[in-house]
Amino acid sequence: MFQTLYSYFWWERLWLPANLTWADLEDRDGRVYAKASDLYITLPLAFLFLVVRHLFETYVATPLAGLLNVKEKVRLKATPNAVLEKFYAATSKHPKQADVEMLSKKSGCTVRQVERWFRRRRNQDRPSLLKKFREASWRFTFYLIAFIAGMAVIVDKPWFYDLREVWKGYPIQSMLPSQYWYYMIELSFYWSLLFSIASDVKRKDFKEQIIHHVATIILISFSWFANYIRAGTLIMALHDSSDYLLESAKMFNYAGWRNTCNNIFIVFAAVFIITRLVILPFWIMHCTVVYPLDLYPAFFGYYFFNFMMVVLQSLHIFWAYLIIRMAQKFITGKVVEDERSDREETDNSEEEEEAAKNGPLSNGHPVLNNNHRKTD
Repeated sequence: MFQTLYSYFWWERLWLPANLTWADLEDRDGRVYAKASDLYITLPLAFLFLVVRHLFETYVATPLAGLLNVKEKVRLKATPNAVLEKFYAATSKHPKQADVEMLSKKSGCTVRQVERWFRRRRNQDRPSLLKKFREASWRFTFYLIAFIAGMAVIVDKPWFYDLREVWKGYPIQSMLPSQYWYYMIELSFYWSLLFSIASDVKRKDFKEQIIHHVATIILISFSWFANYIRAGTLIMALHDSSDYLLESAKMFNYAGWRNTCNNIFIVFAAVFIITRLVILPFWIMHCTVVYPLDLYPAFFGYYFFNFMMVVLQSLHIFWAYLIIRMAQKFITGKVVEDERSDREETDNSEEEEEAAKNGPLSNGHPVLNNNHRKTD
């Protein structure tokens, strides 16, 4: 049964145009072609990335945070309360009004004290500013290096200037060593992002991030199997062109460099919209949808690859909407915050006064508004 499934999965009509077989892509006469087995190395490399990331965040990002004066703000802690903690862990972190009144009776706290306890308890679970800075530093470093490396791989190639060259001679296109390493490193990095997503900072687009990582891994892997390497390198470099700008804006935001953050965000928004909403759909997707049909009839791989491109493009439109919302707030002079962020909640002055006098929840610290500004 396994052999039957294996045979169906690697059926040539799924992956290659008509009249071509895997035998046509066997190494010969000095030509080297992409092979599915090449991708096995990406899994151990992904775990190596996780190790390198840990070392980077510990020995580079953390000292850098100190140099940039990234400071943690004091958080008011919720006093231990078994009744409220049980409800928080087992039922809901956001109790309804009826639940609040019920918990007030069970715990012996006032309704306001219960509401305040849940606010503070939720704040305790939110990631620290240092954790956010370390993550942004790591991603900024990778995306910047990947973008520079990607441009070095493709800038001297004819298909960088003439997209019809992407399909010249396809699929009999020999793989270059630079393309091999570019693919292996990019795919390994996205595997590492998928492996660490549960422990990374969670934002409101958590589900979209998972879809993005999975779609990216599938696209990179499929483009390797089907020898769409020329198109794949163009797409990866295009995506890396704006990601490092966003991560650097986050870093400066966490460091409190508002003007620098604002200026980088403007550049990021412009680059993102131009690359993801203009160049990708009207140049790259036009190249992958229209030009191949001049050479061979459409086959399953052609439809599958372009379907996954549509999935990515849909996510880009979603994120562009959030970016435009932030840009509108920036232009109108309002406070700009990352629309994906789960903002920290604060207590009002009246509640703090009451807590200081009567409530069991006050811990003696002053109230600090820890809302993070600009791009989170």
